[in-house]
Amino acid sequence: MADHAPPLDALRTRWTRALEGARSPAAGPDPAPYADNLLARWQEPQRRYHTLAHLTAVLDHIDVLERYADDPEVVRLAAWFHDAVYFPDRSENEERSARLAERALPEAGVPDAKTAEVARLVRLTVTHDPADDDRDGQVLCDADLAILASPPSAYAAYTAAVREEYHFVPSDAFRAGRAGILRQLLALPRLFRTPYGQEKWEATARYNIGSELEMLSLPADPAT
Repeated sequence: MADHAPPLDALRTRWTRALEGARSPAAGPDPAPYADNLLARWQEPQRRYHTLAHLTAVLDHIDVLERYADDPEVVRLAAWFHDAVYFPDRSENEERSARLAERALPEAGVPDAKTAEVARLVRLTVTHDPADDDRDGQVLCDADLAILASPPSAYAAYTAAVREEYHFVPSDAFRAGRAGILRQLLALPRLFRTPYGQEKWEATARYNIGSELEMLSLPADPAT
């Protein structure tokens, strides 16, 4: 999928603000090398959906939802790390991303408790099912799933990009696996847990998911 990546300097600034908001008052190491490492990861060639554009979208959605978070800067750091390790042919991406956060953030000056919270939030994106009292988890998961409530053209681009990431999976297997994921999402009592997400995104997301499931149930194109 053609990707209109945001300016890297703007993302570096957002990283620095989040890091400085989360770490100890004492000055820590220069944030720039950490930003550059993460930005390089988010630009790896195997990515089609999990790109800088996705990272930026999640950060933008956190900006919208931050009033619901207990610690918005920790949620932003979790967004930076939540797909920092991403290989479509592996199943442990979230765990490896959380471990990356556990290594990098203390070195960058983030207290242990906040580092642990970032790692917990990253691991939560496996299920996108935060507890009712998990305000930070609700904000991160809602921001990550907001793509599901996109207008039709953007949703189609999203699904096409996901398919490109899994180009090595045969069509029938991909359709079955994707349908299973979508059904798991629909089975959640609520896709979105923040009041804003429930009001603004829930109905559209469920409609989009239902439409995609209908498309996946159609006979596959032999060419794919």
